Amino acid sequence: MKVEKIMVIGAGQMGSGIAQVCAQAGYKVILNDLKAEYVERGLGVIRKNLSRQVDKGRMEQQAMDEVIANIEGSSDIASAKEADLVIEAAVENMDIKTKIFAQLDELAPEHAILASNTSSLPITEIAAATKRPEKVIGMHFMNPVPVMKLVEIIRGLATADEVYGTIEDITKKIGKVPVEVNDFPGFVSNRILMPMINEAIYTLYEGVASKEAIDEVMKLGMNHPMGPLTLADFIGLDTCLYIMETLHEGFGDDKYRPCPLLRKYVKAGWLGRKSGRGFYIYE
Repeated sequence: MKVEKIMVIGAGQMGSGIAQVCAQAGYKVILNDLKAEYVERGLGVIRKNLSRQVDKGRMEQQAMDEVIANIEGSSDIASAKEADLVIEAAVENMDIKTKIFAQLDELAPEHAILASNTSSLPITEIAAATKRPEKVIGMHFMNPVPVMKLVEIIRGLATADEVYGTIEDITKKIGKVPVEVNDFPGFVSNRILMPMINEAIYTLYEGVASKEAIDEVMKLGMNHPMGPLTLADFIGLDTCLYIMETLHEGFGDDKYRPCPLLRKYVKAGWLGRKSGRGFYIYE
C-alpha cells in the first residue's frame, strides 16, 4: 500500500506532534480540527518546536521551511477524501472516536487506512464503526511525540497483515520504533504505567508521604526521569482517570479502581499542567 498523504485528526499536543514527525519524514500532511483557530494553534506549536531546533543548530532554516510547506491546515473532515492514511488523535472517548471513524469510513478513499492514536480503547470496537475493519489499526504514540521513540501498533480483530506491514514501515520512516501489541485495555504501556500512577496517588491519599517525597523515591530509587505525580500532571489527570476507568471496566478487576483523590482533583478541575494546577501548581 502506497501512502503519500496523511491526515491527522486533532491539532492538540498529540496531533500536532504526529503531524510534525510525518511532515519531517517527507509526507504531505493535512492537520485537521473542528475549528480553524485550533488548527492554527497546532501549527503554531509545530513552528515553535522547529524554530527551537534551528536556534540550537540541529536543523537548517530551509529544512524547517520545507517541513512547514508539507503541512496544510483544515477544519473540514471532508479533507479525508485526499488521504491515504488518517491518524485520529481526538479526545480519549469511545463515542467521539466511533463517530469520527464512521464519518471517515464514508469520506476516505477505499484504499485508505484508518488509524487511532488511542491510549487505551479497543481498536476492534472502533473498527466496528466502519465497513473496513481490516483497514483499521492502532498507532499509539508517546508524549511528547517529536522526542519519544515508541509507537505501540495495535491490531484489531480484523486488521489485515498488509495494513500492519504498511503502518510498521511508516512508523520506521518517521523515525520511531514500532512494537506490536494485541488489543487489550490499556495495551502494554498504560496497563503498566497507569496502575503505578494510581498507586502513587493512593500513597499520597493515605498520607504515606508527601507528593515531593513520593516523586523523589521513584526518581532516585527507581531511576525514573520524573516522579509519577509529576508525570500524571504532565499527562493530564482527566486522561489518567479515563484510562483507569477503561482498565477497571475492561478487566472487571478492582486492582484498577481509580483512587478517590484522583476523582476529586478531576471534579475540581485540577487537571495538571494544562489547567495550571494538579498535584503541583504551575504558573
